[in-house]
Amino acid sequence: MATVPVAAHAEDADTIIVSANRTQQTTSEVAQSVTVITLDDITTRQSVAVTDLLRSVPGITVTSNGGLGTSTSVSIRGAESDQTVALIDGVKLNDPSTPGGGFNFGNLLTGNIERIEVVRGSQSVLWGSQAIGGVVNIVTRTPTEDLTVNASGEYGWRDTARVVGNVSGKFGPVSASVGAGYLRTDGFSTFNETRGGKERDGYRNFGANAKFAIALSDAISIDLRSWYSDGKVGVDGFPAPTFSFGDTPEFARTRELVGYAGLNAALFDGRFRNRIAYTLTDTRRRNTDLTGGTELETFNAKGRNERFEYQGNVDLIDTVGATFGAETEKASFRTSSYGSPFSLAEARINSVYGQLSARPVTGLTFSAGLRHDDHDTFGGKTTFSAGGVFTPNEGSTTLRASYGEGFKTPSLFQLFSEYGNTALVPESSQGWDAGVTQKLLGGRIEVGATWFHRDTRNLIGFVGCTVLTGICTNRPFGTYDNVAKARAQGLEFALTLKPVDALRVQANYGYVEATNVATGLDLVRRPRHSINTSVDYDWAFGLKTGATVTHVGSSFDNASNTRQLEGYVLVDLRAAFPVTGNIELFGRVENLFNEQYETSFRYGTPRRAAYAGFRLAI
Repeated sequence: MATVPVAAHAEDADTIIVSANRTQQTTSEVAQSVTVITLDDITTRQSVAVTDLLRSVPGITVTSNGGLGTSTSVSIRGAESDQTVALIDGVKLNDPSTPGGGFNFGNLLTGNIERIEVVRGSQSVLWGSQAIGGVVNIVTRTPTEDLTVNASGEYGWRDTARVVGNVSGKFGPVSASVGAGYLRTDGFSTFNETRGGKERDGYRNFGANAKFAIALSDAISIDLRSWYSDGKVGVDGFPAPTFSFGDTPEFARTRELVGYAGLNAALFDGRFRNRIAYTLTDTRRRNTDLTGGTELETFNAKGRNERFEYQGNVDLIDTVGATFGAETEKASFRTSSYGSPFSLAEARINSVYGQLSARPVTGLTFSAGLRHDDHDTFGGKTTFSAGGVFTPNEGSTTLRASYGEGFKTPSLFQLFSEYGNTALVPESSQGWDAGVTQKLLGGRIEVGATWFHRDTRNLIGFVGCTVLTGICTNRPFGTYDNVAKARAQGLEFALTLKPVDALRVQANYGYVEATNVATGLDLVRRPRHSINTSVDYDWAFGLKTGATVTHVGSSFDNASNTRQLEGYVLVDLRAAFPVTGNIELFGRVENLFNEQYETSFRYGTPRRAAYAGFRLAI
């Protein structure tokens, strides 16, 4: 029998990390800067959107064009949003039909997610294209040994309702976890209500998740995983006759399907572990305008990514291990606007990679790796990474340093659309970070600081064409080119206090200086300062209470730095109380002081809201 999760926020022992090195390692063996958001963190924070959790991670900026379901991007350490690799259950989530080929976090709800790992810094050696800023790895609920049922529901502001359920267990050689969730809300105007927006842009989402593990023998098993999201949201645009931004009766629908099928084989008493897999990401988007009472399709797109991959992990000796693999990826897209003929394109990239990890003495771990990618349009790219972590006193003090190279292939849209340029080369980066973490008083105090620096070259930008010569030949509406170089550097500071078992205080500060090297101006929507503080207390009679305060500094909404987005402070309160060992009631107030703010110019953000609900675990 399961019980409702208690309000713990992190493991007392070393946390197991997967995303940093594509294999299970403890935090004391990982050189990269990693933040882990556990199931207990997700439960305690009561967050609905994954981005609400990500924005509390130092070095991360979240930008949204409205409420739930609208276009939402995540920037890590000042990198472009399309330079973030997003994974769910090991499958890359990029959408080849978007201009930059990235992932829209707007439909990613916490639902049946049990873990989020964020790796900061260039990680292309193991994760390939787009990993210039870092990696966000999402893990849905895994199968349990015993039959377990989890369910939750909540209701609140502007007729917002959500239900989530999951069933897991083991039945002979088959382990399974299957779940689903539904959310609907009247929402708020995508066009900021403080600037005149009046029409509420509602949102609804249906999501499902499934995992099956089939043990064929002690050494051989099959993994099957799937994730699905179907979201529909009201959006605003530029209606006639003024064609200025305002309310419109337009809707955007996004359907995302992720699939994984893998065969695992452990040889030589488990010292040589092999995995062969096929993965699929299929994203379909359609925008519809209902102006005049008739349905007009304004946009239709399909992005598809198929990948065949092999990965091996071998323990060469007790203190030396290797991770290596090969991948072939085929990406394709089609897009159409206002019923025009579809634009079609596809590309293939083949990759090989390898990394060695060694522990020459107790407490010291080194790693180094190489990757080569071969794209069928622009050719090859080789990247390198290395890092080390040292703890001289069994984890009380941890010193880390890492160097990583990253790259991002031009998107299919940038290469082959009517604005495309097949002469583009990959965006590339070189970056390093160094940090220290110190535990005091038996771990009741933990403080850490990390400095990072990254240079990015050949950034791809849109070029407006006024003279149709050179790169603009036959491009009257513009094209793409490698036109920019950026630099990002800064500090990440974290503090955790647990003076007594019932009280936990977490705080972090992020300073990110991200600039265009040519102009010296700040990159768009990159606030330099962010502060997050979370306090939780468990009362002796069972009540759990908490508060989160988030400050995001000012930033600029345009490349010329002439239009400023003001900084803001958000305060959230929460509480939960167990009715029985299996049922818990909870409630929260978001944006307690009704802060008015924007993360994108003219786009709305949530005002003060209250929600209440229940959790069931049996």
